[in-house]
Amino acid sequence: MKKIYFICTGNACRSQIAEGYAKTLMPGWEVRSAGVEVHGLNPYAVRVMAEDGFDISQQESKLIDPNYFVACDVIVTLCGDVLDKCPVIPANLTHYHWNLSDPAKTHGDDAEILTSFRKTQALIKAHIQEII
Repeated sequence: MKKIYFICTGNACRSQIAEGYAKTLMPGWEVRSAGVEVHGLNPYAVRVMAEDGFDISQQESKLIDPNYFVACDVIVTLCGDVLDKCPVIPANLTHYHWNLSDPAKTHGDDAEILTSFRKTQALIKAHIQEII
């Protein structure tokens, strides 16, 4: 079974969204996400994924597992911050870098924050469909 790892800074939204999509859209793959820090699962990520019919409410924010990291076939980094802080990615692994802004840093009312999360969510879904 092929393994894919989605990694961002706090494993709160971008990588959680990616994991949620990949678990359904990439059958036959072992899918995990992690961060260089643990920020907890962002409720807006849960909310926008539910709008698209994906339940990520039981996912947890986790730190990078070094054993899984080196056993992966594909590593996906989702922001520049994690690319700088991530362990060195072995040359034999496929690496994708999606430099996505953090929707959790959006300031404004509920509608503005949701719009930011939906934009990031759409980009992630499109990128995963490109991998497939």
